[in-house]
Amino acid sequence: MKIIGLAGWSGAGKTTLVSKLVPYLVGRGLRVSTLKHAHHRFDIDQPGKDSYQHRMAGATEVLVSSANRFALVHELRGAPEWTLAELLGKLAPVDLVLVEGFKRERHPKVEIFRSGNGKPALHPGDPHIVGIATDRPFPEVALPQVHLDDIAAIAHLALEKAAPVREIFPA
Repeated sequence: MKIIGLAGWSGAGKTTLVSKLVPYLVGRGLRVSTLKHAHHRFDIDQPGKDSYQHRMAGATEVLVSSANRFALVHELRGAPEWTLAELLGKLAPVDLVLVEGFKRERHPKVEIFRSGNGKPALHPGDPHIVGIATDRPFPEVALPQVHLDDIAAIAHLALEKAAPVREIFPA
């Protein structure tokens, strides 16, 4: 299982890019999973639903299953946030994991840079950035660069630079 990150500031287009990359890669026969870091509180179940009631009653984990999918909600209840390595260990084996966020971790990442976002580039301060998807080239930078709208080129760069999870996070 290989991993590649898509890192950038909020508003750079990471989620939009993931939603285009996944079908592109799946269409080429790859099994792809995604792992997204949320900087804010989030819920995947709603008040009034059984799973919500279970969680609010104090369950550490609630597993909801149907014929089409299952979802596991794990409440940390004050415990530290899990690391990227721990979260990757929860995923079933696939060919490629696209990681959105976790920009401070040590896995290989493609920087998603949108000039109109008004935020500084990440690559000068992050040795784990292995390429840049951008709408404005950085002529002084030796990293591979592709246009932000070129999904095929971004997919090629991501696959070329992805690394085995075990090399990044040895057990």
